[in-house]
Amino acid sequence: MKSLISSIKDGYSPLGMRNFRIYVSGQALSMVGTWMQMTAQSWVVWELTHSELKLGIVAMLGFIPFVILGPWSGVWADIVNRRKLLIGTQVAAMILAIIFAVLVQTHSIQIWHIYLLSILLGIVNTLDMPAQSAFIGDLSGMEHIRKAVAVNSTLVQISRMLGPALAGWVIAAVGVAPAFWLNALSFVAVILSLVAISSNQEVHKRSGSHLNEFWDGMKFIYSQPRILDLMLLTLLLTFFAFSAVQIMPAVATDVLHGDARVLGNLLGAAGAGALLGSMVIMPLTAKIKKIGLLAAIATAWTGLWFVVFAFSRNAYTSMLFLFLSNLLAPLIFITTSAVMQSSAPPNMRARLMSALLMIMFGIQPFASIFIGFSASRLGSPLAIMINGALMVAGTAAILVFRPKLRRWEVEVKTVSKHS
Repeated sequence: MKSLISSIKDGYSPLGMRNFRIYVSGQALSMVGTWMQMTAQSWVVWELTHSELKLGIVAMLGFIPFVILGPWSGVWADIVNRRKLLIGTQVAAMILAIIFAVLVQTHSIQIWHIYLLSILLGIVNTLDMPAQSAFIGDLSGMEHIRKAVAVNSTLVQISRMLGPALAGWVIAAVGVAPAFWLNALSFVAVILSLVAISSNQEVHKRSGSHLNEFWDGMKFIYSQPRILDLMLLTLLLTFFAFSAVQIMPAVATDVLHGDARVLGNLLGAAGAGALLGSMVIMPLTAKIKKIGLLAAIATAWTGLWFVVFAFSRNAYTSMLFLFLSNLLAPLIFITTSAVMQSSAPPNMRARLMSALLMIMFGIQPFASIFIGFSASRLGSPLAIMINGALMVAGTAAILVFRPKLRRWEVEVKTVSKHS
């Protein structure tokens, strides 16, 4: 028991660093608001259209900027001051949240407004996410990167659990608009945290065109078979699991016969599973060296519980199955991010994260349309079951055709904080 407590406590050692602690605290508060807005936006789309396909289209439009701007965003984050870039993206996201709130508050919101705002927020996220991922390493140093990514993920999962549940309660109690106002207010926390801290980023000068520098990063990834293995598993998870979450408003109303509270509870249960995975399971697996096999098991586990979830017609069992489906998901993202950042040359960290995010989110337009179309034709439960089954089958195929994944070992290397 003492060793268990010691392992978990050691996993949170990056919180002893002042700058890291301040930043992730502000980020966690902001993420609560972000998840509130995501839940509220899905509810608005569903109330306006009652179309699973339209839910998929809105999600698709939010991810398209990753396809277009992905090759540039990571390079920008490597050659500019990441802290200042993040302040700018947070201010932009706050402005978009205010516009959304005003449109909903005045009952002027139309589906084309949501399409446009989704594209604009997608542009902001495309600039923000590679910088944010690399900024964690700037604050913690590479010797603590895996732990720092895990701590940040834990706080994100706390917000993922609280945000949808709060959104469901707020929507049912006082309406949709306050969820967007609260999200706009939450950005103040992360902006103030960024103003209050300093980082150890080494800003690198451009050595060529943005596209050439991006392709240098892609060539590095291609030369690293372990990173490729992890990216394939991440691809499966994001394509089939992320898209399944996008049609939860249809599940909450048409399958479970509930309201916004049920939607919030479903998404909150998924967040609670991911939170437990980040807080307890991730620290316990930190010393396991065969993390490729571990990530494959986690991907198959997630898909299996989505299949089980598809058969549920009760809100409480549905919450349980979503909780279990998300239990091991953080392990995949944390491991992939940590291995990529610790393996990368210092001047490539943000562009490698950009490549990861571009692959993860660049396929989301296709994933969103795939599940939106299949749900509109076959029904939400069958569409989710198909996604879960394909996730399991895809994992099995990777294990068969890339057998070294079952054997390779990785230890996150120790690097000087200022290297």
